[in-house]
Amino acid sequence: MYKISMVSLGCPKNQVDAEMMLRSLKDAGFEIGAEEAEADAIIINTCGFIEDAKKEAIENILEAAQYKKTGRCRALIVTGCLAERYRDDVTAEIPEVDVCVGIGCNGNIAEITESAIKGGRENYYGQKDALDLNRGRILGGYPFSTYLKIADGCDNRCTYCAIPMIRGRLRSRRIEDCVAEAERLAAEGVKELTVVAQDTTAYGEDLYGKPMLTELLKELCKIDGLHWIRTLYTYPDRITDELLDTVAEEPKLVKYFDIPIQHVNGEILKRMNRRGNYESISRLLDKIRERIPDVTLRTTLITGFPGETEEQFEELARFVKEKRFDRLGCFAYSAEEDTAAAQFAGQIDEQTKQDRTDNIMELQMTVAGQKNAEKAGTVTEVLIEGWDDYIKCYFGRTPADAPEVDGKIFFMSHRPLKIGDFVRVRVNDCIDYDLLGELYE
Repeated sequence: MYKISMVSLGCPKNQVDAEMMLRSLKDAGFEIGAEEAEADAIIINTCGFIEDAKKEAIENILEAAQYKKTGRCRALIVTGCLAERYRDDVTAEIPEVDVCVGIGCNGNIAEITESAIKGGRENYYGQKDALDLNRGRILGGYPFSTYLKIADGCDNRCTYCAIPMIRGRLRSRRIEDCVAEAERLAAEGVKELTVVAQDTTAYGEDLYGKPMLTELLKELCKIDGLHWIRTLYTYPDRITDELLDTVAEEPKLVKYFDIPIQHVNGEILKRMNRRGNYESISRLLDKIRERIPDVTLRTTLITGFPGETEEQFEELARFVKEKRFDRLGCFAYSAEEDTAAAQFAGQIDEQTKQDRTDNIMELQMTVAGQKNAEKAGTVTEVLIEGWDDYIKCYFGRTPADAPEVDGKIFFMSHRPLKIGDFVRVRVNDCIDYDLLGELYE
């Protein structure tokens, strides 16, 4: 029996791909989860979205390559976005890599891996067809919380983004397939489901002729065992009144909107091939907060887009201070090859881009601290994720905290608790982005 070690990098969507490949490998008789030093094959499932992600992928590939000398590794295999984007260039420029596997061949990972262990050195690329996750997955994180990938690819064509080149056009799964997988996951003990795609609000346009996220969410809410259902990557111009009403009314849907607005200046957004401006995005946020008063709002921003003036940046900073997002991430613009924006005039130097990013994050740190301090004395539901042996307390997440990207709450309990259960916790204090509290009974 061959032993396999896998490292998966990047976003939750990539993690789902990795879990599907692990299921294929296990079903084919491989032993998965081996330490790298003991593995016959090491698979690096890469991200290749922006420059930092590419650097991380290459670092992990080179670290794994040492086990071809010091361990028993006979095949170093690269999958994911870097493999798809750069294809044969990966094996040409990183000779330690034996085989590259494009996204369209993920379903054949077992046969490809066996061939590579036996000495095969062919790269594999296939057509990115309809998304097939029906073969099952082996969850890589908590057994009670995971992601449901409802679509792959994207048709938005934002000028800064390489995803359509890497992942292809929008390919949605049928509602019944998504529901069937969610039912299986719930039966296996999953209590929190986080719905993901490149743009979840575009879900279904390719299959049904119109967005169908609201219809899907209503079906997911009928599944016994699921307690929290959260949706990430909802684009501002596709958030409908019907979606707001559904989130407001369905108790299983956490009151949380992740809206990657990227910027608020109308001219910048137009050159990003996105719609909206300061006023329209402001109206949307006001509407969401009016309809769902206890909502948590998260966004991501890009600073230093080509041509961004100091005035346009200040407009963005003013918006961050005015709208007081609960959660916010900011990234310096990365000029990705073969994207339209990489050819735009007015490219901004790296220091200026980073300074602007740091400025935004400092503003957000102040806002987040104030918002967390306001929670003192309130009681919130918490999903227990573990026990911190160093500070002798439990930790978990509130409905306002998405997995992996948001903060946590650390809390004391006078009695033993079970990891994966939901409890009520009184918030007493905060440290930066995290809360402190005690079990409330």
